[in-house]
Amino acid sequence: MPANDRLEPMAVAEAKRLYLKDRRDEVAEKTVKSQRLVLTQFAEWCEDEGIEDMNDLTGRDLHRHRLWMKDRNLANATIRNRLSTLRVFIKWAGTVEAVPKDLHEKIDPPTLTDDDRRERMLSAEMAEDALEYLDTYEYASRRHATLKLLWKTGLRMGAARSIDLEDLHLDDQYIDLQHRPSSETPLKNTEASERAVALDDETTTVLGEYVEVRRIDVVDEYGRRPLFTTENGRVAKTTIRRDVCASTRPCLWGPCPHDRDPADCAAANDPERSYDCPSSVTPHPVRRGSLTHHLLNDVPEQVVSDRMDVSQEVLGEHYDERTRTQQMEQRREYLDNI
Repeated sequence: MPANDRLEPMAVAEAKRLYLKDRRDEVAEKTVKSQRLVLTQFAEWCEDEGIEDMNDLTGRDLHRHRLWMKDRNLANATIRNRLSTLRVFIKWAGTVEAVPKDLHEKIDPPTLTDDDRRERMLSAEMAEDALEYLDTYEYASRRHATLKLLWKTGLRMGAARSIDLEDLHLDDQYIDLQHRPSSETPLKNTEASERAVALDDETTTVLGEYVEVRRIDVVDEYGRRPLFTTENGRVAKTTIRRDVCASTRPCLWGPCPHDRDPADCAAANDPERSYDCPSSVTPHPVRRGSLTHHLLNDVPEQVVSDRMDVSQEVLGEHYDERTRTQQMEQRREYLDNI
């Protein structure tokens, strides 16, 4: 082994502890929590495989770990996110001489197909990290207000785009969604999608500050006053997609999970290229994540169905990302006293 690759013994659990301690000074606590879950699972896998010392890790071991995740029927997007976290950890381990410096290069997160991308979901941890960043550095911007509204309400992109100032009732904390096809803001299920959507305190405050300070005061070509605007009028759907993609790049609040240098990354420097970040998401994964987050926090399916304009059948088939075990444990809480 070359001199610069001489390794110092380090237990897997100790490496995880030291890495997370280092991360705590650089990223939000929620990010550390998310990484801890991934690395704890990896450490447990190593223990099951009899790997106690980081020095013993090989590229073949990392490949076997990837196959183990695949055997558990995890979605490609989930495997990609976990391997991206693991790649950053292994690269760090190389800097402290616990593994060969180039070992992280053996980790190749899977490329997502169009089907994989359609099935993607913004996790609660990533949503919290993105919103915490926006709360701090882009407070009440259009990007902040848009992501806050989409995550907290699970609205479709078209519904968010359709909102006028007159539909936003800040004093009573709700939005009144209206189907207006004649002025190019239809709702997905026409009149059936019309409803009042309650807002929490935080979302109401952010939207109010956005309207008061950051919103560009224009009318659209139909004389309506949109909530979300550009200098040319109502935002286009492409603008909403770009705003959400730009707001969900992990390099905003932590190290790049794809081993890119943000200074040289087009996705990090050009808002028009934010789609090129493998971890960024568009509005539909935000909706999927929001629906699942509501369900995981024991919001009844009927309430989610009504609030987010989706039938319970479609909710279960296409949006509910809870595992069977998670669903069972939630049912158990209602059944224990019967």
